[in-house]
Amino acid sequence: MRNAAAATVVFLGGFVIMVLEIVGARFLARDFGSSFYVWVSQIGIVLIALALGYFAGGALADRWQRLWRLAALLAPAGALLCLIPNYAGWVIDRIILRHPAEIPIPLVWQKLDPALGSAAIFLLPCLVLAMLSPYMIRLATRSVAQVGRASGFIIAASTTGSIAGVFVAGYLLIDEMKVSTIFRAMGGLTIFLALLCLGLDRFLQPAGNEGALPK
Repeated sequence: MRNAAAATVVFLGGFVIMVLEIVGARFLARDFGSSFYVWVSQIGIVLIALALGYFAGGALADRWQRLWRLAALLAPAGALLCLIPNYAGWVIDRIILRHPAEIPIPLVWQKLDPALGSAAIFLLPCLVLAMLSPYMIRLATRSVAQVGRASGFIIAASTTGSIAGVFVAGYLLIDEMKVSTIFRAMGGLTIFLALLCLGLDRFLQPAGNEGALPK
């Protein structure tokens, strides 16, 4: 049951991250063009967020060891995703309009501007969502003898969620929903993850800590 609960959380987290990656590239293409650089930027920024999130999530899981603290990060990240349609246009305008209109944009900025836009909009929420996997590995593992099995199971569940996110975003969401609605839906799902972590807080505690007082 512990592994199943942890797998559900990371599955949903992986799903949201990949929907943001796919739909985010579509969103950035409206202002930066549908060039190869937009996709490279979006994929690269999401990978940076994953690397930072895995590192930070592992460190915080060792220190905090309680899910309610992670929920305190997920809730603002979800709110930020819900607000993307409200502030992203302003952010992208600041990036584009800093170039003089009468001068062609240098090639280096044609490559880097989409990365700046992607980082400003998607880096932080994806980083927080990436914290879920190391956190769940830490809390689902009951002994050193189970580390390999537990980590493999959690990582597989997260990757399965990402696979689902790719196909659902590419085959369904983009065709049936407005991009702004997708962002708000992913924000709502992230807030739901925060609530789910709160609900699982006493159930998913580190080995030898059941029944202990909150830290």
